Amino acid sequence: MANVKQEQLIKAFKEILKAESYGSQGDIVEALKAQGFDNISQSKISRMLSKFGAVRTRNARGDMVYCLPPELGMPTAKSPLKQLVLDIVHNNVMVIIRTSPGAAQLIARLLDSLSKKDGVLGTIAGDDTIFIAPADVTQIEELRQRVEDLFENV
Repeated sequence: MANVKQEQLIKAFKEILKAESYGSQGDIVEALKAQGFDNISQSKISRMLSKFGAVRTRNARGDMVYCLPPELGMPTAKSPLKQLVLDIVHNNVMVIIRTSPGAAQLIARLLDSLSKKDGVLGTIAGDDTIFIAPADVTQIEELRQRVEDLFENV
């Protein structure tokens, strides 16, 4: 019975995040309680947001809300992710990506899914800027071009 209740909670949680209407963990708690999940705490929501890779970004109305990232994979010309990347440059030490406000964590998560063999050692994301540490600084221009190609193939 506990497994069924947990599955129902996860399904309801994901549906709430798909609505892109909840800007705080407290709002998510209240929405789940309204659906009959009485034993939900803010700390449980925090763990679930982390577990499912939720990020805060701007919805269509411009409000900062929690949402689930799309499935990780290579972006395509039809991918909305390409519209979030504004600029990609490097300074011979790291690659810097400027994104739309609130989009950096989502883009960094995608880049973190690339392996070291793709030239990405790791990323650090703020609200609208991502720093990419290259696996090899002597190949930094190739990495910058590879990252640009991910988002510019229109």
